[in-house]
Order: sequence, then structure tokens, then C-alpha cells
Amino acid sequence: MREILGRRRRKRSALPAAALTCAEQWKWPVLPGAGTQPRPLRDRFAERAGGIGAADGGGDAAGGPGGRQGRGDRRRTVRCCACPRPDCPVPGAHPHDPPLLAATTDPAMVRWWWTQRPDAPIVVATGGAVAAVSLPAAAGARVLDYFDALHVRTGPVVATPTRHVLLVAPFGFDELGELLVRQENVPTSLRYHGPGGYVVLPPSRTGRGAVRWERPPAAADGAPGGAPWLPRVGDLLDALVAASTATPDGSRLAY
Repeated sequence: MREILGRRRRKRSALPAAALTCAEQWKWPVLPGAGTQPRPLRDRFAERAGGIGAADGGGDAAGGPGGRQGRGDRRRTVRCCACPRPDCPVPGAHPHDPPLLAATTDPAMVRWWWTQRPDAPIVVATGGAVAAVSLPAAAGARVLDYFDALHVRTGPVVATPTRHVLLVAPFGFDELGELLVRQENVPTSLRYHGPGGYVVLPPSRTGRGAVRWERPPAAADGAPGGAPWLPRVGDLLDALVAASTATPDGSRLAY
């Protein structure tokens, strides 16, 4: 039991420490994401059979007129986004309260946020100190192999259950537009996280699952605080477009 509790404490402490590293050492503005919360899973079969469960808000203390506890509704839960939207397309993986504009590098503010919510996902605001390009996970794995074969340095890469997120140096919309206009086809599965955007960083956990480093950050030479080296988006874009074209995805927001 002590070992289990110890692992849980270490896991909880990893998020505040990682958030502080981003803000204080790397100067990346961060804030806590919406996160998830448990909600009862409704048993449709029980409802059709006339059963009354805890999720319906009915029944007596024993769970129903016959004194039997409503099976399923009391014990079965799902992790849903903590935001007000019951159908949130990116559960837990977005800013909510505080909003994105509150992202900061102030270590005191970051400590306070994660003291209040030690399990909150780490959201980094993109555009100022860091940006990103993301693509479906299958395409991401393939393009990383391609870059390795050509000895192209990629920088930090985040893996979510559905996508790969390549962190890059900040870019503006004008620069991105000039790069994209040269492409014959720009797939919708390739997404750009620049000014006004955000991405979720490890070791966060969202409604889709764990967020981890596929390629961990490596410090840039002479960078203050050991800030990670970030490639230019133009150096990676051609291969990312080709990989995303070959692996389209039908989800507009899945993270």
C-alpha cells in the first residue's frame, strides 16, 4: 500500500515540477488545462427495463423500490471534460478556467495554480516562445523515421493517443502563409499551433489518455535555463505535408 501511495505522490508532483520547468527555466507561458472529472455512466439497458440508478437521481437509499442497488450507475464512471460542454471534442486538453490569455511564465502564479490543482494538464500558449505543428499519430511516426533516415534534427516531439506534435520555433501567420502557398496540397489533418494557439505537454493526462514525450527536449547550445532547441517550421514542412496527405483524419479537433 505504501508503495502505491508513493507512486501516486510522485506522479502528482511531476506535473507541478514540469510546469515550473516550462515557465521558470524555458520561459514558455503555461496555464492549467481544463482536466477531467468522473461522471456516472448511464445504463441504457437498465433504463429500458425500468431500472432506477444513481445517475437518474431517483430511487431510495438502497437504490430502488425493491431495495436493490442500481447496478452500473453507482459503480461505473467515465472521465469527462471538466468544462461545461458535455460533448467536449477534446476532453481535458484545452484551457477553460483560467482562459488562454492568462498563460504566464511567473513561477509564483504557476506554483499557486498547481497547488490548487496538482493533476491539471499543462497547457503551453504558442506563438511567443514556442510553436508547434501536429499531425495524425500514424503519419507522425512515419515522418520521424523519414527525418531519422536523412539525419534531420526534429526537436521535441509530443505524442498524444491520436496525434504527434512537433514543437518548432515561433512563426507568424505571414511566414506560414508564404510556406503553404508553395504546396500543391495542404491537408486538413496537418494543424498549425502559432499565435493564439496552444498545445498540451507531458506528463499530462487528458480524457483521451496520457501525453508523453516521443522525442524529449534537448537543450540548445548556450540557451539560458537549458531551453530546448527548436527547429524552424520551414525546414520540416514539406515532409509533414506529404505524410499528412497520405494519412488524412476525419476529426476536426481530436487531440
